[in-house]
Amino acid sequence: MITSIISRRVVLAASAFLFALSAPETARAQWSTTYEQFYLQASHNWTFRTHYQHADRMFNAFDFGHAILYETLWRFPDAPAAELEVRRYDQLTKHVLIKPPRIPLEEGAIEPMYARLAPEAKVMFDWAHLLHRQLYDVLADERLSWAQRDTEVARLIRYYRSRPDLAFSSKPKTMALMQEQPFSLAFRKKYPKFTGLIWGYHWLQMGLYEPLMVGNTPTERQAMVRATVVRFFQMLDDVPRSLPHQMPMTVAVAPKFAERYPEAAIIFDNLHSMHDVVSDILTNASVPRNRKRAEIMLAARRYRDDTTEVMSVPAWRVMSEHMGIENMGGPAVGFLPTLPTPSVSYGAVMRHDAQSGAMIGFGYGNAVTDAHAGHHMAPDRSAKTADEHAGHAMPAAPSDPAPSDAAQVATLVGDFHAALERGDSTKALALLAADVMILESGSMETLADYRAHHLPADIAFARAVKAKRAPRTVTVSGDVAYSTATSATVGTYKDKPVDALGAELIVARKVNGSWKIAAIHWSSRKR
Repeated sequence: MITSIISRRVVLAASAFLFALSAPETARAQWSTTYEQFYLQASHNWTFRTHYQHADRMFNAFDFGHAILYETLWRFPDAPAAELEVRRYDQLTKHVLIKPPRIPLEEGAIEPMYARLAPEAKVMFDWAHLLHRQLYDVLADERLSWAQRDTEVARLIRYYRSRPDLAFSSKPKTMALMQEQPFSLAFRKKYPKFTGLIWGYHWLQMGLYEPLMVGNTPTERQAMVRATVVRFFQMLDDVPRSLPHQMPMTVAVAPKFAERYPEAAIIFDNLHSMHDVVSDILTNASVPRNRKRAEIMLAARRYRDDTTEVMSVPAWRVMSEHMGIENMGGPAVGFLPTLPTPSVSYGAVMRHDAQSGAMIGFGYGNAVTDAHAGHHMAPDRSAKTADEHAGHAMPAAPSDPAPSDAAQVATLVGDFHAALERGDSTKALALLAADVMILESGSMETLADYRAHHLPADIAFARAVKAKRAPRTVTVSGDVAYSTATSATVGTYKDKPVDALGAELIVARKVNGSWKIAAIHWSSRKR
């Protein structure tokens, strides 16, 4: 076992290779210096490789797949989509993943031209992947108690963050960096199968934490790890339908891990998000070849800092929930024999409010539409083209942007439900318009009727039985908005079992700049 930290310095004279690879105007003295760093010394190092050999080898295959992807996109920008969607996809799924490499690969040998283009980004990815592997080792070491594991995880994260030039931020980033830039979504639109495969990689990388967290015995953990790997291969059976339709989020795929180690979970979500960003930059022809390195470096800085496009941890959790575990490949443990049915079309772009995390729409391009509507929502930060940004860095978003109308309506509805669950009738009534109409149980009530009749019962029910709501959609048309959601309610109310499915339509109206609830329609049925 290697017991010392190994580092090597990589110095690249960019003036030579950039002259050969890009336009003449980029052929100027440009030096990049970075260095790689090895495992933190520990007795648990390589435990996962020893005890879970096949699962560990999958990571070597994933490294190969990422390297082949970036090298192909950079070296062969004019290659037909079939080069990745057919030839490379088949190579990976029919050969490399079936018999994965036994040892970690030197990715620089597989992606030499990309490594010259963006060595800093390559080493950022390597540094985060090393954290992945060391955390698997900690959780796989049967000699460690959970208190000792917690100590080791904290120590490894401190070690990881000791490299601010490489470490991804442990603050959750909004989807704007990945989905609302001028170059965004180019890769998933041109290469849907390969996008799904990469998301499948990320599902397994995060998902393998969960059996190590929830398994009660070594035998049970072994069986659950094998089942999670088999589940990954099941995703390859009916592509692209069976592949993840959204980028898997750690808090959804590995909730126990994310609950215990949220800092690590956030780092990995940011890592996986930037993987998509680099793919988009390399794919999108609107980013000139002589600007691709600059855009990758800008993205790398944004994902390292703790200020650009940051959202709160609660909002990150809400966003992950609203994206839908069924759209990410499903849970990593405790799954049913068949894959879940996605609730969005393949490649749909989920739009979220950065403050609350609530879903406010979806679409299929940089201009995201209101959910179920034909009207474009104004993108916050994607109005300029890549050429307009060619001479300077794209500005960071404001630290406290004003919420959109859709986000305000989503918050309004959420506040109303929260007031009912708290038993706060004053707050609930304050959110209703004076001429509100409420339809439920076959009746129609005014504000006065509702205050006197159904409001007390709604509060009592909401406090006794919690409803699990599906992602809410909000459609805005001028000063009127429509919020729709379905729900499942299971519990006991007045000593009687409750197992019901519900649907909700709330109409909001803007009056003097503020949104109020103008109409509510609730319906439900037994499951």
